[in-house]
Amino acid sequence: MAVSFVTLFQWRLNSVLLQQENEILLGVKDQILSLVSKLDEVGSFLGDPFFWTLHARETAKSFLTLSEPQLGKKGKEQMVSFIRKLDEVTGVSGDVERIWARYKTWVSEVRGTLREADNYVDYFIIKVCGQTEQDQKESTAEFGSEIENIKSRVSEIMNRRPQLGFSPVLEDFQKLLRSKFDERTPLVSCMLSYMNLPYDLKLSLLFCCAFRRKTKADLVRVLVAAGIVQEKSGELMEDKAQENLERLVDVGMLEEEVIIWDSFRVPSPYYEFSLSVMKAEDFFISTANSDTIIPPTARHVSILEAANTTTGMNSLPHSLFVSAKDGFSKVSSDCLRNVMHNAKLLRMLELDNTELKNLPDEVGQLVNLRYLGVRHSNITKLPESISNLRNLQTLDIYWSGCEFELSNGVLNLAQLRHLKMFQPSDDGEVRVPQGISRLRNLQTLEGIYAGGGIAEELGIMTQLSSLGVRRVSEDHADELYFSVMKLTRLQKLSLLVERERESYDSSSSLLYENSILPCLESFSPPPLLQTLQLEGRLIEMPLWLGSMENLTTLRLCHSHLSENPTTILQFLPNLKYLQMAEAHKGRRMEKEFFRAGGFPKLEYLDISSYNNLVEWTEIEEGALPCLKQLSISFCMELMVLPEGLQHVTTLQILDLYDVHEDLIRRLSPNGGPENYKIKHIPLVNYQGDMSHGFWGR
Repeated sequence: MAVSFVTLFQWRLNSVLLQQENEILLGVKDQILSLVSKLDEVGSFLGDPFFWTLHARETAKSFLTLSEPQLGKKGKEQMVSFIRKLDEVTGVSGDVERIWARYKTWVSEVRGTLREADNYVDYFIIKVCGQTEQDQKESTAEFGSEIENIKSRVSEIMNRRPQLGFSPVLEDFQKLLRSKFDERTPLVSCMLSYMNLPYDLKLSLLFCCAFRRKTKADLVRVLVAAGIVQEKSGELMEDKAQENLERLVDVGMLEEEVIIWDSFRVPSPYYEFSLSVMKAEDFFISTANSDTIIPPTARHVSILEAANTTTGMNSLPHSLFVSAKDGFSKVSSDCLRNVMHNAKLLRMLELDNTELKNLPDEVGQLVNLRYLGVRHSNITKLPESISNLRNLQTLDIYWSGCEFELSNGVLNLAQLRHLKMFQPSDDGEVRVPQGISRLRNLQTLEGIYAGGGIAEELGIMTQLSSLGVRRVSEDHADELYFSVMKLTRLQKLSLLVERERESYDSSSSLLYENSILPCLESFSPPPLLQTLQLEGRLIEMPLWLGSMENLTTLRLCHSHLSENPTTILQFLPNLKYLQMAEAHKGRRMEKEFFRAGGFPKLEYLDISSYNNLVEWTEIEEGALPCLKQLSISFCMELMVLPEGLQHVTTLQILDLYDVHEDLIRRLSPNGGPENYKIKHIPLVNYQGDMSHGFWGR
């Protein structure tokens, strides 16, 4: 059966059975499974190509209405012709609009019934939270009766299902969707590509629009929390969510950001097209220049650059994303308390770049919450009521207030899969409570301090795929590395050394120069590791780096190496991203740094030296055969770019940040003598004292 809104509700019911305590739902398990079976019948009926055509027709009509100004005369004619062809494929004749309306009404009734049922499941979970055992038994019995009522309603609706008559041949329908339109109407081609997507991929695309410019890992967590991915025992939902994103990338509907590595966005014109179909799937996006009145049917709300998040808020939203592009949004605790009171069915709540100083206790009432993101805030602690969020999967409190503390209440979050933290004081570490290893579903644990016995606990958490440890010191380094080597599923690792306070001079450009990342010679990386960040001085390059065949991303920060780090690195077969920030304290880079055939898959190279680098002489022809983006920053003594850069023909973007003015003059397209090295690069970004001068591409 093809994935549809029916399928998603079935996944929800199965997920409830998997996640809730067995003793609560044991008595109604049979009723839930019986409803799931009945929904198979509905899903099979809706999977008929006739209903695919109905969906395509409604999408086309909505698109034509909302996008007519952008389509122009030619595009409008093509859309009208396309709708007629859909009618021909299905054999609908006579009073076409009345006939289609009858089918649309029936589908709307099914969708409405399942939405009500989905809400009822949410209200049941809210009701039993905190009840006594006897009250839970009574509530569960009522829930079982309501499940039977829902099944009866579904059966009655199926008894009234319309006669399909002539069902279109699937091949004819798909051939129509592969139609080629005039290149001057790309929006129409976008519509056809969208119609070809399975339902779960369509929703994935819309969530990527609402949750814009996030990393792949962020988007994966959103899709899992949204319930778009089926939960199966023994399988990771994150793997399926990542597969969805990769499929969207393959068809061109999702692409990497040119500025932020590993961040993705929905490109134009797919983004513009997606806006035209969002209402039908209960999405609503508001910006500073658009309407902020949230319609009562909206389930997924994204507010960008808006001052007030509560205008028109009701009890229906399942997702609320609030983000301020520049500066702080005006989200107060009172405002947020109002949201939590009126939107108790929230499953995802993201508050980005706000001036919140605390989360109200009412957050603990959102027991259906799966995703809670409070990034770039002034919060220093979470309320004790956070322990009520038994369904929470993601807790993202990256860049909180100074000296943020994580309370013991987090240990009650049995479903927690991802915990991301950072606070801007000291070395950014957050102390987690002892017993953190009790969270057996945890896959991501970032921003922690591993002292006080936490290093030993990490060795038990063999399910971890991403680990970030800050303020690493000699007193626990051996225990930490020993534990990390047990994490056979680990794919991402970040280690930041404890900064030497006594020797640290805040006016010095050589950050961490005297802070040595300890005991690395005794470390051996887990076999599946793909991303590694080492932040702190290295006495020498770890030899084990050269054997990391699965490594795709490497960040060497403040390493202050005397030796050439690329001697080992350029032979890594799968390395795509390399950041060297004060990695080498030498003042010259010669052709030995980038030999022919070196870095065979590297796409992004980021070099910053904080005035150390004076001369970069040459890139050997044949080196960096796949490089797409080169970023050079804080190299104020560097006067010329290397000879041979002109042979790196794959280069698409060159970023120059805070470099010497003479370098910019030499590279200028207005007669600069070194311009021949970069004139093949489509995009050159420059930021510095001469940003508003003569530079232009």
